[in-house]
Amino acid sequence: MRNYEFTVIFDANDEKMKEGLAFVTDSLAKAGAQITKQDDLGIKTLAYQINKQDKGHYVYFELSADPASIAKLSHSFQLSTLVLKFLFVNPEK
Repeated sequence: MRNYEFTVIFDANDEKMKEGLAFVTDSLAKAGAQITKQDDLGIKTLAYQINKQDKGHYVYFELSADPASIAKLSHSFQLSTLVLKFLFVNPEK
């Protein structure tokens, strides 16, 4: 298990954000990741448009997970329409 910092951007629409957050947390739980911290950073203006969106709702996580499961989660999040952008970072490197 390695520690990761994970930031995800959802649609600024409240309903879509809640649906996306439920999808992400369920996916993390199914992959066996242990969330140690979750912080809602709120709605921010994006530096550039993503899927014709000017604003996004940011959520930050700190978690522990197996590196193989991170690769599977990344693929799943790339295919999802609920997630605008995401980034996994290993702070130990």
